[in-house]
Amino acid sequence: MENPEMLVLVHKMFDAIEQLIPVYMEIPADECISHGNLAVCIIDDTGVVHGKMFGTNQARLRQSYKVAWTKASQVWLTGVKTGAYERMVFNKEVDENANGIEAPDLIGWEGGQPLTLKNGTLLSVGFSGFRGTTDLEIMVKALAAAEQR
Repeated sequence: MENPEMLVLVHKMFDAIEQLIPVYMEIPADECISHGNLAVCIIDDTGVVHGKMFGTNQARLRQSYKVAWTKASQVWLTGVKTGAYERMVFNKEVDENANGIEAPDLIGWEGGQPLTLKNGTLLSVGFSGFRGTTDLEIMVKALAAAEQR
């Protein structure tokens, strides 16, 4: 069963992301990646998946959401940011299949991360459509804004 408080928080995060998109679209290095066709995937602590796509190009949105889900689900399995986990695997700090992710499905792009709510609840999130560092930053800012409202 979905948690009503979680739904409210997630929708506040979606609203915050929508407010941030125009700011990042002004940065050419971010705008040129997906031309504003972005996606977010949030897996809450009960395993409920929340997602939203922003933009108008359905084919590009589908691809962006696929990447966002892959990032979020990898974080959900590992508890580690996406780029950091790939480094751990290739540095032999973690066995390749230790968390059920085989190399072809391993995603090394930044943009997936665990986020902890003020109450200690853990979210596994993935964002796709801008540079990886921007994807990470947007989610941190969206959570901060959502928890302030």
